[in-house]
Amino acid sequence: MSHPPVQLGTFPTPVEPAPRLAAALGLGPDDLWVKRDDLTGLGGGGNKIRKLEWLAGAALAEGADTLVTTGAAQSNHARLTAAAAARLGLDAVLVLRGAPGRSRSGNLALDGLLGARLAWAGDVDQAGLDAAAAEVCARLRSGGARPALIPFGGSGTLGARGYVRCGEELRAQVPDLRTAVVALGSGGTMAGLVAALGTESVLGVDVGALADPATAVEEFAGPLTAEKVVADRLRVRRDQVGSGYAALTGPVAEALRLAARTEGIILDPTYTGRALAGLAAAVRDGDVRPGEKTVFVHTGGLPGLFGHADAVAYAEAGAVTHEL
Repeated sequence: MSHPPVQLGTFPTPVEPAPRLAAALGLGPDDLWVKRDDLTGLGGGGNKIRKLEWLAGAALAEGADTLVTTGAAQSNHARLTAAAAARLGLDAVLVLRGAPGRSRSGNLALDGLLGARLAWAGDVDQAGLDAAAAEVCARLRSGGARPALIPFGGSGTLGARGYVRCGEELRAQVPDLRTAVVALGSGGTMAGLVAALGTESVLGVDVGALADPATAVEEFAGPLTAEKVVADRLRVRRDQVGSGYAALTGPVAEALRLAARTEGIILDPTYTGRALAGLAAAVRDGDVRPGEKTVFVHTGGLPGLFGHADAVAYAEAGAVTHEL
C-alpha cells in the first residue's frame, strides 16, 4: 500500500549554469547545468531527502516511533534519516559498518548533533549489515518501540518516487535536456530519474556501493514507468570505482578541484566527485557531446568530505600560503 509523502525538503531545487566547468570539460558554455539537489534543505541537504519524504511518510502511517537504517560510517543517508526523524519527532538508530573511534568528524558529528543512536556492525558485507539491522529492530520491538526499517540508501521503488519528481522538475527546467549525469550508489536516485526521463537520458556513474547497481535500478524503476527498463541497456559507467567505495582516486581528486575552482561548487569524494569524474570521461569518449544540454545532478554529501582523511589532506595541500 502506498502512503502519501511527508514534506521534508525545499523544492524545486534550482538548476544553475556552469559555463567555466563546461569549458574545462570540453563542452560549450551553454551545454552544462547543475541541478542543485545539495540544496534540499533539511539536515545539510542532499538527494536522500526526496526518498525519505516517501519512506518516512509510510513509516508514520504505519505507527512507527523510530527510524532505523544502515550505511557506511560516513553515510549521507544515515545523517539525513536522523534529520528526518528529528523533524518528525521520532527516534533514530543508525546501524553502521565499522567500529567506534575511527573518526568523529564529517557525517558522524552531525549524526550525534541530530540525536541519533549508533549501532556498530563491525567490518561486515551488505548481508551482515542487513542482519545487524534486523537484530536492532527486534531488540527495539522487545523493548516496546515501534521501529521502521528504512532500506540501505533509502533505495527501493517507494523511495525512488522522490526522484521521479526530480526528473519531472528537470524536464520543466531544461526542456531540451539530453543527458542527466548522476552518481549511482544504491540505485534509487537513478531509478527515479530513469522512470521520469527515460533510459537514454540518464547516465549513472557507479561509485562502488553495490556489486550490481544496474540490476537494482532495473528492479526499482520497473514499477514506476511503462518503459521496459533492462539493466544491460542502462547508461552506466563503471570506470570510476577505483580500488573501492572509500578510496580517493586521481580522477576524483581532480574533479573535486575542478568543480571548486571553476564554479565554487563543492563535491564529495565518494559520490559527486566520482559522478563528475565520470562525466569528464564521458566527454572524452564521446558519450556526452558538445552542443547537447547536459545536467549534472549534485546529490550533496559535503559533510562526508570532512570525514575522509585523504580528501581533507588533498584539499589542504591545494592552499597556497602567502607571507603577510
